[in-house]
Amino acid sequence: MGEDITVETVHHLDPDCVTDLTDLIERVTENDGLRPLSEHVWLHVKEGGDPHGRHMLVRSSAGDLVGYAHVDATDEVEGPSAELAVDPRHRRRGIGRRLVEDILALSVDGRMRLWAHGEQVAAAELAERLGFDRSRVLWQMRRSLYAPLPRTVLPEGVVLRPFVVGQDEGAWLNLNARAFPHLPDQGSWERIDLERRIREPWFSPDGFLMAWRGDRLVGFHWTKVHGGHHHGEHHHAPIGEVYVVAVDPAERGSGLGRALTLAGLHHLRSLDLDQAMLYVDASNTTAITLYEGLGFARWDTDVLYKH
Repeated sequence: MGEDITVETVHHLDPDCVTDLTDLIERVTENDGLRPLSEHVWLHVKEGGDPHGRHMLVRSSAGDLVGYAHVDATDEVEGPSAELAVDPRHRRRGIGRRLVEDILALSVDGRMRLWAHGEQVAAAELAERLGFDRSRVLWQMRRSLYAPLPRTVLPEGVVLRPFVVGQDEGAWLNLNARAFPHLPDQGSWERIDLERRIREPWFSPDGFLMAWRGDRLVGFHWTKVHGGHHHGEHHHAPIGEVYVVAVDPAERGSGLGRALTLAGLHHLRSLDLDQAMLYVDASNTTAITLYEGLGFARWDTDVLYKH
């Protein structure tokens, strides 16, 4: 191992642990250029965690937090999933391997999914050594907002307006579930998942575009802005995100998905942002073709490993 460490597994993080973990995540992000925890996990973790999560805390002999893993056992179909982070100053000392071995020990049937953000060689080698196989790949794509943007042309009878907090939650949750039946990470959101994001400092109803056909919600484009002086946990120039785009299955083929994507990009450009990003499953060739046609190119990759 090269140094004395202790590993503790807890069900809830107290405020001091959250502070230590925030510092650790920032050190990893600064060193690696990407955050080691997904947004969904971080939203729970910074509030102490949720009832279904477990937190593995690795501390040095001096008491410093040098490693962390989050384990979510809520998905009984796909099996538990985990994400981890190791302090850049304490790498190559066996901490990552110890975390993954302890993560696997929590699985009652040997199944485990492990997310690695960015195609990092060390993560791939560790996963392979411990019996994981590549299972799913997410692309991060980006495009310049200085480059030409086609104008937005909505299908006839469709009207766009911003999300109204306290009014549109039910319609949004209903459409979100119907639009993503095969993506449980997205389609299974409940009201509390939506409300947790509405409370985030980055949330803006102006960037949450709702497409209505009469009184029926038929699509939406939820945009997001990362970084800048409004978001203290980030240290980079602000960048816009195509956060979630969804279209009612009955509207597919109408051009609504392209129109919604463009409307969101025009909104992000109106904020004087110079770049937009998005995440898309590498197997979703239809969406990738749409995004490439709108000027997006592959930027980075996240990999899901399965045991």
